[in-house]
Amino acid sequence: MTRVFIDGSAGTTGLRIRERLSLRKDIELLSIPEELRKDENARREYINSADVVFLCLPDAAAVEAVSLCCNPHTCIIDTSTAHRVKEGWEYGFPELTGRRGRIRGSKRIANPGCHASGFIALAAPLVERGIIAPDTFLTCVSLTGYSGGGKKMIAGYEDAERDSLLDAPRLYGLSQEHKHLPEMAAVTGLSVKPAFMPVVAPFYSGMEVTVPLSAEMLKGSAEDVKEVYADYYREGLVRFAPEAGSGEGGFLSAAAFSGRDTMEITVTGNRERLLLVSRFDNLGKGASGAAIQNMNIVLGLAEDTGLCN
Repeated sequence: MTRVFIDGSAGTTGLRIRERLSLRKDIELLSIPEELRKDENARREYINSADVVFLCLPDAAAVEAVSLCCNPHTCIIDTSTAHRVKEGWEYGFPELTGRRGRIRGSKRIANPGCHASGFIALAAPLVERGIIAPDTFLTCVSLTGYSGGGKKMIAGYEDAERDSLLDAPRLYGLSQEHKHLPEMAAVTGLSVKPAFMPVVAPFYSGMEVTVPLSAEMLKGSAEDVKEVYADYYREGLVRFAPEAGSGEGGFLSAAAFSGRDTMEITVTGNRERLLLVSRFDNLGKGASGAAIQNMNIVLGLAEDTGLCN
């Protein structure tokens, strides 16, 4: 039986991981007593006695937790931003070429950011296959449910007397220095960071990431883009949908994959202007689902074990 410790299990991502894993008979969840949750020696003991450790912590605390690990057999999966572009850490997006094998053999895995996951799934295959050049300046709009902001934001949105400004979508990341931008460029192979527009809206969970392309930006056609996706996403939790939005009356809802751990990729538009769209749950493939997928790969299990398709 695999021993798993979640450091930071009180947060949104940690709670979702615990919820998923508590239903599995092949996992023994190690639970640190509440009064010892911030005790360094106790955390060190739990981290080093686990086969797999999920870090669901702020960046600085995640770095500290890694420093406590001296067991060479312990695999750490960090859901923070701290190690996503750091040497010695494997980026945990197994659907990308070559990543699955490296994840399987790694003891240090950086879980992707939620917004970043949707952008990378759209852009990386096109850069890799030569459909768009690495120096292409892309634009990305990412619409997310408020659960991605953690407990404080959830409480704010669910407060009966909340500010009326929360009733409408809100653009943030206004400085164009969002913490996901480094991985969005590095992992896709782009030499230019995209213009990134994250938007939080008054629904609990779900995410819709859109990247527009003009015909002039492509080395190929819309059909070539679709063929790349259809060929690229044959394994894992990302699926290409040639006809997305069926039954949605010409709309694509950002909440369509709420509660699920898969991601849907689709291409809309026409010959002159394309819209690349990824839809998933910011708490699923955008966080806890991806973390468990990475653990399953390390353990040699089917990637969707214990996940919601």
